[in-house]
Amino acid sequence: MVYALIALGYTMVYGIIELINFAHGEVFMVGSFAGLLAAGALSGLPGLPIPLRFALALSAAMAACAALGLGLERVAYRPLRRAPRLAPLITAIGASYFLQNAVMLSLGSSQHPYPDLVPDISFAVGGARISLIQVLIVVVASALMAGLTLFIGRTRTGRAMRACAQDREAAWLMGVNVDRIIATTFVLGSLLAGAGGVLYGLRYGTIDFFMGYIVGIKAFTAAVLGGIGNVPGAMLGGLLLGVIEALAAGWGASEWKDVIAFGVLVAVLLVRPAGLLGPRVADKV
Repeated sequence: MVYALIALGYTMVYGIIELINFAHGEVFMVGSFAGLLAAGALSGLPGLPIPLRFALALSAAMAACAALGLGLERVAYRPLRRAPRLAPLITAIGASYFLQNAVMLSLGSSQHPYPDLVPDISFAVGGARISLIQVLIVVVASALMAGLTLFIGRTRTGRAMRACAQDREAAWLMGVNVDRIIATTFVLGSLLAGAGGVLYGLRYGTIDFFMGYIVGIKAFTAAVLGGIGNVPGAMLGGLLLGVIEALAAGWGASEWKDVIAFGVLVAVLLVRPAGLLGPRVADKV
């Protein structure tokens, strides 16, 4: 579910401006640290219920990532909108390293323990033990993805986003503020990444400045697996990638889980180059 949340940011940005935002993994990382700092600040408030602490930390992380995503779009990408496609790609890589090092220099390079915002409770379901944090991840991620789906499908801004994804120039001619829609897309993707950062920290207990690299690469892989530029495809790709990794670890091949996951990606793309839910590519005659 965390892969799916992050993959949505990759796929929405690519769907509208055809940019692989390689700094998106670092937005996820900053969101995790923002949640950590917010939880630390809230711990000084006596009598604050744990569910409220979680909700406030999650909201703070999402707000911080929304601001960061908007800043990246305005400073790093918008000035290169008409530049050759290689220029914004290199800028995205540079922004990724900048955010990594900024967090490392300001908060340190060691691992940081994540606060216990969720009680350590587990339930027996069949022959498995499911923790409360696992249930919470599924519920929160599902609610966010459902909200995004409704926003894109039912709102005026969502309709404008779909129009820009189909043809930005035509959307501009029809009166759509394309710059505002692109900025909104960055904000929405960053919001979801921030939520994913908090959920990841709660699930694994520790975070560090480098965590966004490998998780970001896997989320990008999930977006490609489902069909880059396709919102339901990003959700499906994230779930499939996570399930494949979990099954590989469960079968005793935890050291090989990354190899197996990327091997499945290669196998899928050999059959469907556009991904599972991407458009079928016509064979050349």
